[in-house]
Order: sequence, then C-alpha cells, then structure tokens
Amino acid sequence: MKTKMLLGILALAASGAYAQSANMGSAPNPTATPRVDQREANQERRIQQGVHSGQLTQREAHRLENQQGRIDRAEDKAKADGKVTAKERAHLGNMQDRASQDIGREKHDRQRDMNHDGRKDRQHADRGNTERHQGKRH
Repeated sequence: MKTKMLLGILALAASGAYAQSANMGSAPNPTATPRVDQREANQERRIQQGVHSGQLTQREAHRLENQQGRIDRAEDKAKADGKVTAKERAHLGNMQDRASQDIGREKHDRQRDMNHDGRKDRQHADRGNTERHQGKRH
C-alpha cells in the first residue's frame, strides 16, 4: 500500500517537473508582435463600425484601410530579419497611434454616408442658411 502511494506521488511530481521544464525551455518568439496585432484588429473593427453606422464615407474608410495596409507592410518588413527590435516596435506603435487618431477624427468630422452607397450625404450639417441652399435670396 505504501509502495503504491509512493509511486503515485513520484509520478505526480515527475509530471509537474516535466510540465515546468517544457514551459521554461521555450523562448519567446523574437518576431511576435501581439500588441501590434491586437491594435490592428481593434482599428479594423473601428473602421468597419464607422462604415456600418455611416460615420465614415467609403472614401474615408478606403483611406484608413490603406493606412492599415502600410502598417501591415511595415510590420512584415520589421519581421523579415527574424527579430523585431525595440526601435521597430516603437515605430509601429507610432504608426498605430497616428492611425487611431485619424480614425477618430474621420469618424467625428460630421461627414456622413447614411445610405452606405459611398457618397457623402451630409457634410458639416446645419452649416449655413438652408434658404440659400434652396436658391432663395433675401
């Protein structure tokens, strides 16, 4: 009975030691950019949400998506040599900061695509006299 219990304890300890050594043996991937990838996914969601809500025109969305493509290419270039340096990570972060600001600015610039056909339906709402826009003069 004591032998069976001792063998069980040893087996449990050995499996725990094996699991720990397996985790310690794996080095972090030098090209991993999880923060960049997470921000990229978040910005893509923000762009799509802006298109669906009409906050972004198709032209604005296209420009913002092109900007995301430039960030993707910069990330691929940084990974090409097998290691993403701190300087490259900072550059990618700065590019994403700028993209985030651009998304926010475009979503709140009062240009709308209410029927999602790619044309601006209303630019700078309530700007100017509506009678003037209808051809009437004072």
